[in-house]
Amino acid sequence: MTEYGLRHGDYTAVITARGAAVRVLQHGERDLIVPFPEGGPIPDYRGIIAAPWPNRIADGKYTFRGAEYRLPINEVERDCALHGLAFPLVWTLKEHTESAVVLTCSVGPAPGYPFLVKVTAHYRLDADGLHAAVTATNFSAETAPYGVCPHPYLVAGPAPLDEWTLEVPASEFLDVTPDRLLPVAVRAVDGHEFDFRTPRSIGATKIDHAFTGITFNDAGRTRLVARDPSGTGVGMAWDRTCQWLQIHTADKQPPARNRLGLAVEPMTCPPDAFNSGQNLIQLEPGESYEVSWKIFAM
Repeated sequence: MTEYGLRHGDYTAVITARGAAVRVLQHGERDLIVPFPEGGPIPDYRGIIAAPWPNRIADGKYTFRGAEYRLPINEVERDCALHGLAFPLVWTLKEHTESAVVLTCSVGPAPGYPFLVKVTAHYRLDADGLHAAVTATNFSAETAPYGVCPHPYLVAGPAPLDEWTLEVPASEFLDVTPDRLLPVAVRAVDGHEFDFRTPRSIGATKIDHAFTGITFNDAGRTRLVARDPSGTGVGMAWDRTCQWLQIHTADKQPPARNRLGLAVEPMTCPPDAFNSGQNLIQLEPGESYEVSWKIFAM
């Protein structure tokens, strides 16, 4: 599979043409994300761009502007359509320099998504880390539903994830059904094990939930930080275009390797937004929408 290496100062990255996925991100010799091998499939959707929807759509069904649609089910065990349509695609190269790459793909028309949305991913390394921006433009003659998120698994350092300290600037989380992880209700983190507004150890807490009620600074930015007991750390920053944040502690059943990293996914909308309509972007014909984020070493 074609891929593109980036370098700036102590940072290096590898971006794959498939899914515009970040395969490797390092600061010096230290991994900032869980990498995956060159060639072959992308495990656990690591590093992909999830578009035109993040997370899952229940039963692969939704209604938009009075029309009913049915998407292919790719999360069979939960009977859901997961992480959009862009991740299996081979994205086209638009630009590549030593420190930056621009890739693009066309999403749709496809079964259950009869729209044509062009998605462009910009990746750039500088002294502050890996900057990413994703722009979607609707080339359809009708309004298209849209949402997006990245899907990196962050690595704070060499210690087990349970020993990392986590800071999440979110006052609410989305409670979900235990079997299908579908939305139930938004709840406050006060008094709950998901309250990481003050940095503390992850411990044995298992998370596969979306957070909201996110605190942004005066510049409209926020960040999540994970730190290792050794003193290293990793952060992810984003802006108000993403009012939701999916966090997953990558829990696996043996013999799979458990809790390898922390999935951190700033999302434009919550799970199953094609049905709820909550924070769903409605791209008018010719309209574009951009989101951006950054991953950096600490």
